[in-house]
Amino acid sequence: MYLDIVNAIDSFLWGTPFLAFVILVGAYFTIRSGFFPVFHFGHIMKHTLGQITSKEANEKKAGQVSPFEAACIAIGGCVGMGNIGGVATAVATGGPGAVFWMWLWAFFGMMVKCVEVTLGCHYRSKNERGEFFGGSVYFIEKGLGTEKKWKGAYALAIAFSIGFVAQFLGGSQAYTISEVLNTSFGFDMIGVTAAYTVVLYYLIWKGTPRIASFATKAVPFMTVTFILGGLGIIALNFQNVPAVVSAIFSQAFTGTAAAGGFAGAAVSAAMRAGIARSINSNEAGQGSSPLIHGSADTVHPVRQGLWGSFEVFTDTIIVCSVTALAILVTGEWMTGVKGATLTITAFQHVYGQAGVVFIGIMCALFGMTTTTGWYTYYVTIINYVLQNKPKVRDAACKAFKFLFPLPNMVIVSSIVLTGNGPDLFWALVDISLVIPVFTNLLAIFLLRDKFFSLLNDYKARYLGIGVIDPNFDIFYDDRFEGRKAVRETTLKPQEALNQA
Repeated sequence: MYLDIVNAIDSFLWGTPFLAFVILVGAYFTIRSGFFPVFHFGHIMKHTLGQITSKEANEKKAGQVSPFEAACIAIGGCVGMGNIGGVATAVATGGPGAVFWMWLWAFFGMMVKCVEVTLGCHYRSKNERGEFFGGSVYFIEKGLGTEKKWKGAYALAIAFSIGFVAQFLGGSQAYTISEVLNTSFGFDMIGVTAAYTVVLYYLIWKGTPRIASFATKAVPFMTVTFILGGLGIIALNFQNVPAVVSAIFSQAFTGTAAAGGFAGAAVSAAMRAGIARSINSNEAGQGSSPLIHGSADTVHPVRQGLWGSFEVFTDTIIVCSVTALAILVTGEWMTGVKGATLTITAFQHVYGQAGVVFIGIMCALFGMTTTTGWYTYYVTIINYVLQNKPKVRDAACKAFKFLFPLPNMVIVSSIVLTGNGPDLFWALVDISLVIPVFTNLLAIFLLRDKFFSLLNDYKARYLGIGVIDPNFDIFYDDRFEGRKAVRETTLKPQEALNQA
């Protein structure tokens, strides 16, 4: 009964109007930018993946994080249990067609995330300790409130904050980790959650510096390792790939008929499952990663926005696709199993018990990097809400260190003890996404002209496209700081071409 009510709410909120709004916003930015992530994909890769050891990507001042550290925290925040359990649930619920809709949002999401990260950096603020904080709440208040004089800006920022922070009550990644380790090793789910909570306390206790150090080591290793493991499954079942790819595109518009233990899925179910899981996984439009990217010591907001595009590409086009294809080529998606357990059975199908152990280890790393990354996001929200009350802010941040891991125990215990499973968990995740996604996408659409002015400035400085305006404020606060950033980063057109 309870599950039916939650699912009904989930279906209503993620109905056709909301899905249409999400897709139209993504399509708008992608088309108006001239398909920037497509035609400048080489530039994006050069200044993200190609710069991970460069001085620019790793340089930072006291109280800040480097562009690469911000990217690792953000990638760790999005490459998580959604890639293992969420994708599996989307395929089990919406069939192969759900993968198409997952890809569609990732295509648009590369531009959307570039937009939100860029605006989050442009409108960032600096506290009395020299620490930068940025993100949706900052561009809503400064961009819509201060610049556009929109009276509802502060209310929209608070609505985003409440909706965003409410997600922490969902128990972060703990449920799926405990589910995987229970399936893999027979560990008690509540016991796993308790141990996970202790490790989480250790990682967050010294704040962002320790989290950044952990992310820069764990994220590259876990991402590459998981991709290689999934590609092995696809290679060993290569004969099934053509049929699977065909089903992904055809069933995106026809739905999936019942097969074996699989309950038939309509086109709407495939759309809802694919788009919701894609947003939950790559976080494009959710307003999360701009909260850490706003702390980066970057030369230009759009330069940091390139990392946003890279995150979506890595998370969904690569990692989520590997998970989905591994499940589909093995045929395990038709067994009726859902959640992370479905991913385990796909890896077990090919690797045996080694595959079970492999997913167990990957889940522990994926979950921990995601949870610690999201801790930094919540702290940024607290800094925004209490920015004018430093003593209260510092006390709230300390208290949040104690509170943050506790919902893990509550949500996992309630689901386990009531006998519910992954369906309830992922339905709750979807419901919690609606408010931050809606408010964030609405805000970036209302600030669309500001973003395109920043993009045009970036093209002039670093791509040699257009004319540089020496009076353009790269960062919002430059107008109050003697245009410092402009003097430091202005390049002549030929110099920009040399750096591109």
